[in-house]
Amino acid sequence: MASQESNSKVFSAFSLAAAIGAAAVAKKVLNTSWRAATGKNPPANPADPDVGMAEAVMFAAVSGTLIGVARMLAARRAAGYYAKSTGHLPPQLKRDGQDASKAAAPQS
Repeated sequence: MASQESNSKVFSAFSLAAAIGAAAVAKKVLNTSWRAATGKNPPANPADPDVGMAEAVMFAAVSGTLIGVARMLAARRAAGYYAKSTGHLPPQLKRDGQDASKAAAPQS
């Protein structure tokens, strides 16, 4: 039991580091892409009233999506590495019932 708890803590730390790294890379890609697409720097604070509403919404949508996807991909890689190293998924990643063939029939 202590070994599983230790492995769980290692996975949590590894997953956190991967997510932070992925978010940093995503931010760099976002800033570079934003400059290329718009010809100007991304807004430092999209909530600032001096930033146009359309620009603020677009930046929030693009940045949120990009960072969310990067973090998800990093977490998946961390889980894959953990599974290869230990032979099983980390306890935090129990199967979530997404298999449609095993899903309960909708109730009327």
